[in-house]
Amino acid sequence: MNATWPAFLHWPAAIPRPAFLWPQFLWLLLLLPLLVLLYVWLQRRRRKLAVRYASLAVVRQALGKGPGWRRHVPPLLMLLALGALLLASARPVAVVALPSNQQTIILAMDVSGSMRATDVQPTRLEAAQAAAKTFLKELPRDVKVGIVAFAGSAQVAQLPTVNREDLVTAIDRFQLQRATATGNAIVISLATLFPNAGIELQQLSSDRMRGGMGRSLDQAPPKQNEFIPVPPGSYTSAAVIMLTDGQRTTGVDPLEAAKMAADRGVKVYTVGIGTVDGETIGFEGWSMRVRLDEETLKAIAHKTAAEYYYAGTAQDLNKVYQNLSSRLTLEKKETEVSALLALAGALLALLAAGLSMWWFNRVL
Repeated sequence: MNATWPAFLHWPAAIPRPAFLWPQFLWLLLLLPLLVLLYVWLQRRRRKLAVRYASLAVVRQALGKGPGWRRHVPPLLMLLALGALLLASARPVAVVALPSNQQTIILAMDVSGSMRATDVQPTRLEAAQAAAKTFLKELPRDVKVGIVAFAGSAQVAQLPTVNREDLVTAIDRFQLQRATATGNAIVISLATLFPNAGIELQQLSSDRMRGGMGRSLDQAPPKQNEFIPVPPGSYTSAAVIMLTDGQRTTGVDPLEAAKMAADRGVKVYTVGIGTVDGETIGFEGWSMRVRLDEETLKAIAHKTAAEYYYAGTAQDLNKVYQNLSSRLTLEKKETEVSALLALAGALLALLAAGLSMWWFNRVL
């Protein structure tokens, strides 16, 4: 389109380009000061014609008090209306929050033995369960949610569904187990999102036991469907939220699992709960030292173009889920707002005409 405009009408290269699809039309705004000058000239001409009356004082007394400042209001509103319409013709673009097309969310929740710790009241697990239930209530009803529980292994506790009662039941059935396999949780979450992609955790594990440690996860299962990697975070139809309180002790490398998610464009939001410096947990005669591996959780989120959140208390955890709820159901998009400006221009024009009819019995 630029080729159809004269060179002097192109936007100067030295000036930052504004957010308009057709910025050339902004030159039409130069008409506004010309209209102001024309209005001032007409007002002065009107005064010169008025002094021709020999008995001007008598005329004023007969007409009563003049319109005063009200005389200028309709033209001012019409000028603003014209300005809004001219801006609309340039097709302005703005970043606005719109409903997301997020259709499926996988909650991958840690159920390892360390989740019985009471540094997050009443326990880490109970706080996580309560926050997850609140999260489900705030999500739109048409968003599917799946539950993946992980400890030494990972399994689907509930396939993606819109039935919130089934999801709550799955969350209430959590049973604590030993070990923490954060990488397995990501792989199982991906297998749940892409059931026909051939992502099988058992195949990955057996390949590694046979010495395939140098092979990437995407290449490990021979029957996995071939795919073309996409930019991280570009898959907007689904996301994974992983909550954990410890570091990985077994299973697939979480960073390689994160690469699988990144290659498929799936964002993995990570939530760390508990003590960052570590804590010794005792249970039935045995004890273990648990430490929140924030570095790995941040790396997972960064690799998948998502974010990491730390929740040190139950209140923090609720705030994290509230933030995630709004982030996943609303997304900022660059959207053309010409219609809004055109509507504003039309309303201003109607207001100007209405006031002129009310005050002076004429349209401007």
